[in-house]
Amino acid sequence: MKYRRLGKTDVKVSLICLGTMTWGEQNTQDQAFEQMDYALEQGVNFFDTAELYSIPPNAATYGSTETIIGNWLKARGKREQIVLASKIAGPGPGWVDHIRKGQSRFDRGNIESAVNDSLKRLQTDYIDLYQLHWPERKTNFFGHLGYQNAEPDDFTPMEDTLQALAAEVEKGKIRYIGLSNETPWGVMRFIETAERLGLPRIVSVQNPYNLLNRSYEVGLAEVSQRESAGLLAYSPLGFGVLSGKYVNDARPEGARITRWPDYKRYMTEQAVAATEEYVALAHAHGLSPAQMALAYINSRPFVTANIIGATTMDQLKMNIASIDLKLDDTVMGAIEEIHTRYPNPSP
Repeated sequence: MKYRRLGKTDVKVSLICLGTMTWGEQNTQDQAFEQMDYALEQGVNFFDTAELYSIPPNAATYGSTETIIGNWLKARGKREQIVLASKIAGPGPGWVDHIRKGQSRFDRGNIESAVNDSLKRLQTDYIDLYQLHWPERKTNFFGHLGYQNAEPDDFTPMEDTLQALAAEVEKGKIRYIGLSNETPWGVMRFIETAERLGLPRIVSVQNPYNLLNRSYEVGLAEVSQRESAGLLAYSPLGFGVLSGKYVNDARPEGARITRWPDYKRYMTEQAVAATEEYVALAHAHGLSPAQMALAYINSRPFVTANIIGATTMDQLKMNIASIDLKLDDTVMGAIEEIHTRYPNPSP
């Protein structure tokens, strides 16, 4: 396993981070336990979760993933070996009404409540990295393009949010803070505000990044490197699309897009065409398409961790093994050629 520094802290996290959002929906607790056991054996010390999980979000499974992780931590007694990350959900009328009655804002009351509830489910005294799952303000994230001025925009001032997070840091309930689904403006404003007021500084940004969506490279990659707030890349396989399992309109039983066909972000016409070329490139060089896609992310200097997810042990083993794959100049050049023909078809 390879390790990278988390922000400006002394914490070293595995370049492969174990994503958990399928646990409690597509995976049982026993399957999740097997995944965590294997990942830890392979040197993965970084687990990422959220109060929102499992996915897709609904009241019946809210918090189930954290509960499973908490049961594993209690059963295995290995809390000190894990860098544990979780997230507070932001507002989302109509689809997260079950979380604090749909009024989950990033103010002191909601942050304190969310942290305490996560700690209870996780059966731990502290969370290493606590992240804002998506911006409270109106902006373009979750695949939305074309930012439009949203005035008047009622969102918790960043000063108040950082002060609320600082209070939890002072209590010892969280160690470090991060952002997710953020824009360059948001990241820089949080950094500037923290520095101006002497409040905790963000150490990471968890955004989507994969061969079908390299939009992070425009603006945010520079921020990550210059400000020591590295990317925690989620959806590295684009909902599994880049594994090639949906090529030629295949729909494997139990796969995410088979079960939830409305998840179309990585299934546009251009994305399908690009995926076919990436899969063909991998096969031409005797590579697994999934490992090639993951190895590309692992090679990026602005990435702190690559958040992999799996519903089977075979998938998990292959994904973790991508850490040992170094793509040669021929493959890297061919990836760039495909990207030039199909630039960011799934932003």
